[in-house]
Amino acid sequence: MRGLVVAVARSYGEGWGRRRPTGEGNAMAESELRSARSADGTTIAYERAGNGPLLVCVGGAFNTRDVFAPLAALLHADFTTLLVDRRGRGDSGDAITAQEVVTYTVEREVDDLEAVIAAEGGRAAVLGFSSGATLALHAAAAGAAISALVLYEPPFALAGLPAPAPDAPRRLAQMIVEGHPGDAVATMQREVIGLPAHVVEEARRSPTWLALEDLAQTVVYDATITAAPNVPTPQMRALDVPTTVVCGAATWPGLRSSGRALAGELAHARYVEVVGGAGHGIAVDETAALLRAGLTGWEPV
Repeated sequence: MRGLVVAVARSYGEGWGRRRPTGEGNAMAESELRSARSADGTTIAYERAGNGPLLVCVGGAFNTRDVFAPLAALLHADFTTLLVDRRGRGDSGDAITAQEVVTYTVEREVDDLEAVIAAEGGRAAVLGFSSGATLALHAAAAGAAISALVLYEPPFALAGLPAPAPDAPRRLAQMIVEGHPGDAVATMQREVIGLPAHVVEEARRSPTWLALEDLAQTVVYDATITAAPNVPTPQMRALDVPTTVVCGAATWPGLRSSGRALAGELAHARYVEVVGGAGHGIAVDETAALLRAGLTGWEPV
């Protein structure tokens, strides 16, 4: 993800067992906060809303489930959306302690995703954003019960998009173990996400910085998911799951080039560019329209 300038913000979830309205105008639907237990005992929270086929939504670095709230509001009549708080974020727990963070593997969060899908019927489409899209592809390649994939700007090191430094996960883990969450957040932003140093220093002086530090342990997870060489595995390339790689027309050119290249490497994938999506953000209206149009039934490119 180096070379990308990404706005990162902490969004907080609702309390356990509470419901909140979603939707716009007269089109209102209740959402419910539920949970699933992962293989290592971690409780994974997710917000369920809408009616229709299951669509699990998985965010990227520094995201809680609320990053998908505007999209879910538009889809409540078309999908049952499950907005996931990945482990260590929002209302989810984390069985991995700070001292054990070096033991994290991508398989932990594959288990988390499988637990959510199993809790809601055993098979679902998955929409992943940024490193959450990379995680979703890992899960599908590992055999998770995923019927279709929508990968929104996954930052694979393809078509000239650089991979983070190979030792980034180890160094970030060491910062967490030594009790330096602010340094871990700043290093993630500079070296893995690619924010300019002056932008990171300005952010560090902002009132929202402490909220980012609350998520510091999870930067190890996202850095591991996107670790070098950060290219599709043979299992990913051979995956027989309908996959749509989506990029915003206004996002960084490197992400668009990488997304287009990824679709060309996967056995059953297409590349779709939607209007908008500046700054590596989700183009909400356009993505909702794409999802409504269907996730299967097209020919790979």
